[in-house]
Amino acid sequence: MSINTGLKQSRAALRCGCEKHILVFFLLSCLIFPGCTSQQVISINGTEIKEYQGEKLGSVADFRENSIKGPQYIDLSTYRLEVSGLVDSPKQYTYDNVLGHQRYSKVIQLNCVEGWSVNALWEGILVRDLIDEAGAKPQANTVIFYAYDGYTTSFPLQYVRDKNILLAYKINNVTLPIRNGYPFELAAEDKWGYKWIRWVTKIELSDNSNYQGYWESRGYNNNGDQSGPMFG
Repeated sequence: MSINTGLKQSRAALRCGCEKHILVFFLLSCLIFPGCTSQQVISINGTEIKEYQGEKLGSVADFRENSIKGPQYIDLSTYRLEVSGLVDSPKQYTYDNVLGHQRYSKVIQLNCVEGWSVNALWEGILVRDLIDEAGAKPQANTVIFYAYDGYTTSFPLQYVRDKNILLAYKINNVTLPIRNGYPFELAAEDKWGYKWIRWVTKIELSDNSNYQGYWESRGYNNNGDQSGPMFG
């Protein structure tokens, strides 16, 4: 299966489970997040890669933790991704249900308004595939994303479709770390970092093209294009 904009199907050759990486991740999590032994332990599947098809990549460690309430711990046994709003058939997906869709990989650079950036390989599923399954109603023109910590942001539906936007579950061949948005982060290509919502729990189809998310309602540009202004 192929699509424009250079999306590539995930390759089994990139996957490699390694017990020592799981142990290291668990120990580091306990140092960074006290009391983590009472939380669900998330395995890191795979070995982080630093180059993809000749393109140099940043590191998972290069991403800064700047969320509104700190890293969110999500229990997969109760987690559901909701697709609702102006749709013909609302959906609720488990983590495995989401990963059961066609997967794609794409190198995208995240640029934060704080002045830092990271170029990384993102692997995930197309948001448009989930929307198509639910069936967007004709009046729907906006996609609103909700996070576990209450964060929200929105995009034109056409942008999500035309840019083949990924709901990512891996960075550089490793499962998203908790601080990076496990289980899912939106890879909002060509948008400022505040549009890259983490810990996604809900996707809502709406006809409110003026919807303002968390930072947008606090003065950041609602469009969020990297080529445009940050504010206003």
